[in-house]
Amino acid sequence: MNQHTPQPSFAFVATSWAALLAGFIAFLVGLFNADMQLNERGYYFTVLVYGLFAAVSVQKSVRDRLEGIPVTGIYYGLCWVSVLLAVLLLGVGLFNATLALSEKGFYGMSFALALFGAIAVQKNTRDLHAARPQAADAPLAPARDDGAPARQDD
Repeated sequence: MNQHTPQPSFAFVATSWAALLAGFIAFLVGLFNADMQLNERGYYFTVLVYGLFAAVSVQKSVRDRLEGIPVTGIYYGLCWVSVLLAVLLLGVGLFNATLALSEKGFYGMSFALALFGAIAVQKNTRDLHAARPQAADAPLAPARDDGAPARQDD
């Protein structure tokens, strides 16, 4: 693990969460208010959740590789294919949808904002964890003779 990882600022962490929530909530509000059948709404919701998961997986696997943590080539490739597939599925769905161009743009932009936010939140989470003092990761002391769990000061 890289011990020189700087801790992200509160402003960047808050902005990342705001981007994720704004994109996700805007997409959901758009789906709720859209004049679509339930199966169409389900399709777009599934693509959004799949895209968010795939984006976080790409960020994690790229970061793992940079830090020397082994990541298999097949997993790394599947992460990238998943992100591209989610974007492609959204694009095909919007291209064939009977929506106004402004609505299609809205879904595309809120999807992109949510993906960016998910990647940034994952990065911040990892950076915050890496910046914590290593004493917090110390193993627990062994149990006492009376069976009760030991405290560090015992």
